[in-house]
Amino acid sequence: QVQLVESGGGLVQAGGSLRLSCAASGSIFSINAMGWYRQAPGKQRELVATTTSGGSTNYAESVKGRFAVSRDNAKNTVYLQMTKLKPEDTAVYYCNVEIPYRSYWGQGTQVTVSS
Repeated sequence: QVQLVESGGGLVQAGGSLRLSCAASGSIFSINAMGWYRQAPGKQRELVATTTSGGSTNYAESVKGRFAVSRDNAKNTVYLQMTKLKPEDTAVYYCNVEIPYRSYWGQGTQVTVSS
C-alpha cells in the first residue's frame, strides 16, 4: 500500500509563490520518478514537472524558468517550488509517483492564482 499526501496549495496573486510538497509512504522499495501534474477546469491533465531517481528533471514549457521540482530521496518526498505564478497556473495539482509497473497519485491540491 502506497499513500501520497500533498500539501502547500492555496490562493495567491499573480507573481506570487507557492511550494507544494508530496510525501510518499508505504511499501515503496524503488521509485523511478516523482513529479507533478495539473488539471485545470475543462482541460486535460498535463505534466508540470518530474524528477527521476537520478535527479534529472523535466518541465512543461509553460513553467520552465518559474517552477522547480526537487526531491528528498530519504523522505520519499517531492517538492514543487512555484514562482512568478500566473492565472493560467490555476489548477488542481496532483503528485505522481512511479514505481516499477505502477503509478500512484496524490489527492490533489488546489492552486489558485488571481489577478
